[in-house]
Amino acid sequence: MLAGAFAAPAGLKSFQKVSSRVAYDLQLSHVGKVYDNGTAAVIDFNLDVDKGEFIAFLGPSGCGKTTTLRMIAGFESISSGDINIRGKRINDLLPEHRPTSMIFQNYALFPHMTVRDNVGFGLDVKGMPAAERDQKVTRILETLDLMPVANVRPDRLSGGQRQRIALARSLVVEPDILLLDEPLGALDANLRKSIQNELKLLQRSLGITFVFVTHAQSEALALSDRIVVMNQGKVEQISPPYELYTRPKSLFVAQFIGRNTLVPGIVKQAGAHETSVETAFGVLAGSPSQDVKAGEKVSLVLPAEAMDVVLDSVPEAQLRENYGVCFIPVTISAFQQIGHLVHMTVDLPNGQSMAIEGHTDKYGGRFSAGDKAKVAWKSTGATVISH
Repeated sequence: MLAGAFAAPAGLKSFQKVSSRVAYDLQLSHVGKVYDNGTAAVIDFNLDVDKGEFIAFLGPSGCGKTTTLRMIAGFESISSGDINIRGKRINDLLPEHRPTSMIFQNYALFPHMTVRDNVGFGLDVKGMPAAERDQKVTRILETLDLMPVANVRPDRLSGGQRQRIALARSLVVEPDILLLDEPLGALDANLRKSIQNELKLLQRSLGITFVFVTHAQSEALALSDRIVVMNQGKVEQISPPYELYTRPKSLFVAQFIGRNTLVPGIVKQAGAHETSVETAFGVLAGSPSQDVKAGEKVSLVLPAEAMDVVLDSVPEAQLRENYGVCFIPVTISAFQQIGHLVHMTVDLPNGQSMAIEGHTDKYGGRFSAGDKAKVAWKSTGATVISH
C-alpha cells in the first residue's frame, strides 16, 4: 500500500493545484490529426474535462487514443482544432512548456540514476534550487512509500516499484494534467489490480485531472469517471462507466463493451421508455438509446448480466406477467458450476450463442447441458440502437 493509505492530506497539499477555475481543466475542440500520407488518425475530437476528473480513452489498437494523448502532451502536432488547458490555448507550446506530465508504458526511467535522482530530474530541468527540490522529492517519495529504495537504481526494483517511481517523477512537478499511456500494461494481473486501486486513491487525494489510455475494458470501467470510446479515429461515445456498460449508443460500443448479444429487427412501436422491435424471434422490447421511429432498422442489445434463464416448464402467462414480451426459447449447450458461480452457454433458435453467469443459489441444481429453457429480461435491461 502507499504510505498512510492517503489518510494524511497535509502531506499532499503542496502537490494539489489550487487555482481559480477557468472553464474546463482540459478542453479539446474539433481536434484532428492527419499524417503526411493522408491517413486520418484522429477526426473531430471534442471533449470537455472538469478539474479532478479521471478520464479514460478506450478502444482497439490503432483507434487514435494514444495519438490524442500525445497531441495533448505536445509530442504530436495538431492538424486541426484547439487544445486548451484551464482556458489557455496550448497548440503551439513545446511539451516542456505545457502544464502536463506524461507516464509512458515502459516508464522511461534512467537506469544509471537512483530513484531519488529519477524523481527529481524534472525539477532539475526547471532549475529549482537544491533545497526546495530535495524537500519536494522527499515528500513525494514518502507519499508513494519509496523512501526505503530512494538510493537504489530502478533496474533493481520490481515492476510495481518502477511504476510508483514514474508516478512520483510525474507528480513532483505539480502538473495540471497527468497523462498516462497504458502505464499498467507491463504488470502481472495481481499487481495490476493492486496498482489500479492505489492509482485511484492517489488521484482522488491529489485532485489532479488524469487522462488515461488503455485497451483494457476492466481497467477503464474500474478507474474512470468517464470513458471515451474511440474507433477508427472517431469518438463513438463519452459516458460514465455504468452508463456506457448498460446504455451503449452505437453498434460498435455494444459489440466492444461487455458481453452483449445483438438481435436485429425493425421498430414496431417507438416509445420514450420502451420500444418494441419485430425480430426473427417475434416482438421483443428494450429501452431506446436515442430517438427511433416505427419502421427503422435497429438492433436490440441484450447484456448477459440482464438475462434470466427460466425453466421451460414455466407457463407463458407467468413469463408475460414478469417479463412482458421479453423472452426467447433457448437450449443450454454448456453448464458449469465453479464455486459459488454458474457459467452457462445458451443457444438461440438462430444458432447464436449467449454466455450467462449467475449465482449457484439461482441456477445450481436446476439446469443441465441439453435442457430446453428460456432467456428472459425486463425491457429496461435491454437497449435499442439505431443502425
